[in-house]
Amino acid sequence: MTFADLGLSPELLKAVDDAGYTEPTPIQAEAIPTILMMKDLIGIAQTGTGKTASFVLPMIDVMASGRRRALMPRSLILEPTRELAAQVAENFEKYGKNHDLKMALLIGGVQMGDQLKTLNEGVDVLIATPGRLMDLFERGKILLNGCELLVIDEADRMLDMGFIPDIEFICDKLPDTRQTMLFSATMPAPIEKLSKKFMNNPKRIQTARAATTNKDITAFKINVDQRKKRDTLEWLLNNDHVETAIVFSNKKTTVRELNQHLQRSGFKSGEIHGDIDQSTRQKELERFKSGEINILVASDVAARGLDIKGVSHVFNFDTPWHPDDYVHRIGRTGRAGAKGRAFTFVTKADAEAIDNVEKLTESPIPVFGKDDVRVELKSDTGKRSEEPKPKDEPAQRSRRKKPDHASEDSKETPQKVKRERKPREDVSSDNDEFAPKPKGRSRRRDQDDTPVAPGEWNGPKPSFLDVGFKG
Repeated sequence: MTFADLGLSPELLKAVDDAGYTEPTPIQAEAIPTILMMKDLIGIAQTGTGKTASFVLPMIDVMASGRRRALMPRSLILEPTRELAAQVAENFEKYGKNHDLKMALLIGGVQMGDQLKTLNEGVDVLIATPGRLMDLFERGKILLNGCELLVIDEADRMLDMGFIPDIEFICDKLPDTRQTMLFSATMPAPIEKLSKKFMNNPKRIQTARAATTNKDITAFKINVDQRKKRDTLEWLLNNDHVETAIVFSNKKTTVRELNQHLQRSGFKSGEIHGDIDQSTRQKELERFKSGEINILVASDVAARGLDIKGVSHVFNFDTPWHPDDYVHRIGRTGRAGAKGRAFTFVTKADAEAIDNVEKLTESPIPVFGKDDVRVELKSDTGKRSEEPKPKDEPAQRSRRKKPDHASEDSKETPQKVKRERKPREDVSSDNDEFAPKPKGRSRRRDQDDTPVAPGEWNGPKPSFLDVGFKG
């Protein structure tokens, strides 16, 4: 099947061909004809399957005829985040270049003046986040009674972010005779209820089982101590053939600190999270897309909507709190048929979270093992020879520096001599792995000669699993 078989206009087919696409994805093949027939639609598809184009393309042809009116957009697309809204706007610009359609992007974090000016001139397609749209509506700066077509995108994410009451309010202000499309990667009960309330006999399209991960993504989990996460990440960035990568964290503070650490370590990295204003976020994304930086450290604000070609890796520096976020995070790689790799760092505190992820996807995530490493691992002997040597104890240095002809009359207090010869106490600290171990002590459980549980790393290990925490 080709795009020409779906009933799109010649002008639109030319734009699609210029963009380099020839065959529609499964969601596009099923959704486009339905939308062109002006029917309501529920589309359930995993991220990275071309879901955005499945409603952008037919909307362009549907909106091609008609007249614009001031303050009254003819169609409305609701998106949960600014990044996703901007991504949809880029799709309209790319595919609608041969049509006389006016589009407006209504998002927070930017000046409202230009947005109001565009609305006053009349728009065919309005792409908005619920917060900014509600703000302008309550000020009387926008009217929704002329909207012929509504798209609610990433509906499950809208639910997570608490936007469902806003969406219900907006839907109540729209005309009853409209076409409504709802797209989501999963279909929780509140979204199902919303669809029944505001949609008229919708056609349901499901191209993949809900909450499944992309078959083109090779996913692993790594059981790691909290303080060794940074070293583990650095080792993988240096040894897993990383071209471009997105590193996800649960907290904005961790995003900032991790980005600074990577930059100090010589990596070309940037950051994006909710505390950064929209213009700065957009600049960071452009730097990432252009290749100026190849590592983007992000919070979940960027987990959806980032359609960047060539992202080879995704790293979950923190196991996501919500299992749905796992699917969307790793969906930033392995897009449009490309292969990708995803790593999730799992600490002891993440046991429940990773179990929830595996229950949702109905698929266990394999533990990263020696057979999955992309570089040649050194032998056990070679590895030990390259490990950091323990720092000398002060007493040892003192004994080496003591001259052979030291006077017997040298006055050294008994307390000092006793203190130097006293075995070092077992004090836990961030650097205790570099400390010499007194004779007779049992070896640490994470050393090589101790049996490990099934599924854990067994045998020669890359050096990142044995180095200590770096500040």
